Amino acid sequence: MKIEVNGASHEVQAATVAGVLAELGWGEARVATALNGAFVPKAARGTMAVTEGDRLEVLAPMQGG
Repeated sequence: MKIEVNGASHEVQAATVAGVLAELGWGEARVATALNGAFVPKAARGTMAVTEGDRLEVLAPMQGG
């Protein structure tokens, strides 16, 4: 299915947020996620379904001051 990840179109096979993260190489990364503008906690990623046309945002923490 085709979804948007961080503004770019991706073709993915996974059906959950956790699956998409793993498929795109972020499986073990410490990131924050939002699906269609709603925050998805880490504990909910395995059950949060992804469907055709969804928008997933993946944000990595940054250091600095």
